[in-house]
Amino acid sequence: MDGMATPNTYRGRLAPSPTGLLHLGHARTFWIAAQRAVRHGGTLVLRNEDLDPQRSKAEFVEAMLEDLRWLGIRWQEGPDCGGPHGPYSQSERREFYLSAWRSLKDQGFIYPCTCSRKDLAQAASAPNDTDDEPLYPGRCRSRTGAARFSAPAGVNWRFRVPDGEAVSFTDLHLGPQSFVAGRDFGDFVVWRRDDVPAYQLAVVVDDAEMRITEVVRGVDLLKSTARQLLLYRALGWTSPGCYHCDLVVDDSGVRLAKRHDALSIRHLREAGRTAESVRGQ
Repeated sequence: MDGMATPNTYRGRLAPSPTGLLHLGHARTFWIAAQRAVRHGGTLVLRNEDLDPQRSKAEFVEAMLEDLRWLGIRWQEGPDCGGPHGPYSQSERREFYLSAWRSLKDQGFIYPCTCSRKDLAQAASAPNDTDDEPLYPGRCRSRTGAARFSAPAGVNWRFRVPDGEAVSFTDLHLGPQSFVAGRDFGDFVVWRRDDVPAYQLAVVVDDAEMRITEVVRGVDLLKSTARQLLLYRALGWTSPGCYHCDLVVDDSGVRLAKRHDALSIRHLREAGRTAESVRGQ
């Protein structure tokens, strides 16, 4: 299932979400992504991952662009580049996601799930995996009738994972990785009942359509890579290579999140830090 980048075809990407200010962890990951694109003589794409209608804010988009430029990161496709490419915003790419949803539905890879959050919370025997997505207990797995849906809204759509199959890949930073479907992760949501494509589906569709050859992101998304490789295979697409970065943590050893305002790039800038010192941390 591996995909590998080559110097002549390298296409990397930055994919921030405008749900808060970028922080020190983002700075490290995005700088590594930018440097790898430069090293390969490739193209860097900026994609605004603004699918969450409740949390995405226009002011965070502007802050994101300004902070990335301040860090010294330059992209060749995306906002502010001009020309035929971009700006890329997930909120404007619904038709791409719908096409993939139809393909998965027609091939029987996904099924409608009517379980509520309460139903899932009551499945006490279902263990939680480390990235906060509970293993789905399978209540709707045997449901039929997916063909009658002409649109995805109203139910959650889950990908039926091949139970017991080891999903293996070689990470370009961490080496060989392997996760067992049905044990390390369960049937996962690809489209939410509120009619929003889920992260797993959206990034696969975008990375494939934008011809991304290498994905640079945090090590906390290793298990998501295994899920996404199953989507690539189901859709008949070639998967990109992956480079998972070590996480930046706070003084308590907790990985940074957007709630860490004191370690946001904006706060560090206002405190007089230089771009060089932030990039090197």
